[in-house]
Amino acid sequence: MLRTLSRVLIVGSLAGVSGGVVGCVAAPKAEVRGAAAPQEPVRHTDPTPELVTDNEGSPATAVRAAREYASAPSAHELGVEVLGLNLSAAGYMLDFRYRVSDPEKAAPFLDRRVKPYLIDQASGAKLRVPNPPKVGPLRQHSLKRSAGRTYFALFANPGRFVKAGDKVTLVAGDCRLANLVVK
Repeated sequence: MLRTLSRVLIVGSLAGVSGGVVGCVAAPKAEVRGAAAPQEPVRHTDPTPELVTDNEGSPATAVRAAREYASAPSAHELGVEVLGLNLSAAGYMLDFRYRVSDPEKAAPFLDRRVKPYLIDQASGAKLRVPNPPKVGPLRQHSLKRSAGRTYFALFANPGRFVKAGDKVTLVAGDCRLANLVVK
C-alpha cells in the first residue's frame, strides 16, 4: 500500500501536478461494452428567428406591416386585458401576461390547438412559444374559461433578438394584438 502511494506521489510530482487528485493524471479511460456512443447535445446554429414573408417570398415591408397593424383590433375588443410583455430569462424569453375579460372573444388565446406567435414590427421576425418534449408548450390554456383569470405565454427570443422598447404584434389564430411594447 505504501509502495503504491509513493509511486503515485512520485508520478504526480514528476508530471507537475500539485494540490489536485494525483492518481487521475495518467489513468486510462474506462470502456463500457455494449453501450452506445455518447450523443452530442443538439445545438441550434441559427439564432435569428424566421422572417414573415409575403406570397412572393420577399420580406414583408414596413409600410405594408404598418397598414396591417393600424387596422388590428384593440385588446379590449378581443376580450383580453394586456398586463405586460416583459423580457425574461436574461432576455432569451418574452413573458406575456394577460387577463381574460370576455371568455368567448378570447377563445383563440385560450385554445391549445391555436399556436400563438409574436412578430417583431421592425424586422418582421416571428417568435414562437417553445414546446420542450417533457414539459410541453410554455403557455397556459384552459378548458374551463372564466372572466377575470390571468394567463401567461412565454415566447422564445433566441439571440436576444427583441430588446426592451421594441414593438411587437401578438398573433393567435385570426386575432392580432398590435403595438405591444416590450419592457
